Amino acid sequence: MESEKAKIDLQRLPRHIAIIMDGNGRWAQEKGQDRLFGHFHGVESVRDIVEGCAELGIGYLTLYAFSTENWDRPAVEVTGLMELLVETIRKEAETLSRNNIRLHVIGDMTMLPEYARNELKEALEITGKNTGLNLIMALSYSSRWELTEAVKSLALDVKAGKLDPAAITQDTIQQYLSTRDFPDPELMIRTSGEYRISNFLLYQLAYAELYFTSVRWPDFRKENLYEAILDFQGRERRFGKTGAQIQQESSASQTTF
Repeated sequence: MESEKAKIDLQRLPRHIAIIMDGNGRWAQEKGQDRLFGHFHGVESVRDIVEGCAELGIGYLTLYAFSTENWDRPAVEVTGLMELLVETIRKEAETLSRNNIRLHVIGDMTMLPEYARNELKEALEITGKNTGLNLIMALSYSSRWELTEAVKSLALDVKAGKLDPAAITQDTIQQYLSTRDFPDPELMIRTSGEYRISNFLLYQLAYAELYFTSVRWPDFRKENLYEAILDFQGRERRFGKTGAQIQQESSASQTTF
């Protein structure tokens, strides 16, 4: 059977894909296992999708790995997740570096245990000079936390006289977000059949195409990624304009003189 990859227009790839990796726990429970079993198998999906994005030439991939709300889960699951996170980072850092993938982290790192912060710091240093795919892990992250921190920092700069309130624009706000160094996602994928954003990149997803699939995250593989990208390429991105305007602009850009 022909892979969906062959149908993808490599000239029209989303520059940045964001994924809510949902369904690990339910996948495990459906198999009569505990939730950590699902998280463990979800790591295989992460490897596969990171590899798939790197092969296609995607510039940025953001994975929602752990939200601030996840700290409220049962202690045994949270502890297991932290241990899995640290073990995975330790194992994968050298592989990421060999494949020219640069790791970034966004989120409230102060909530992570010290041993997890240390492993993350080392992985960031190991991959820091790589120039290929930018892999952004959202850990202990929520968009409302991010926006609250941004407003605090912005207010402090106004108070200190570094920033004129009248001069604040959308670009100003963007510079105070934890994603300031990355372009906004163009495609957001959520697995496991839920139709929510779940406090993920609320500001950055303003014009993203949203793709929902019933596939549980541990079963999500490259072919599923290709299907999402093909769906994205079949949509007309208008950014508030009419379809006729977009077509006219496209025709004008293709005209050569």
